[in-house]
Amino acid sequence: MRRIKQLEGALGRKNLENETLKEAVDFAKAKKWIPPSPVLPGDEQ
Repeated sequence: MRRIKQLEGALGRKNLENETLKEAVDFAKAKKWIPPSPVLPGDEQ
């Protein structure tokens, strides 16, 4: 049971970190700090 509680805590921290990073990427895209991905030859859809 102790190990399950530790793993649940670690999962919660990672989920929070993931959400924070997603928000940072969205913010950077909105500010145009991250260029769009280039289209490489053979990637046309």
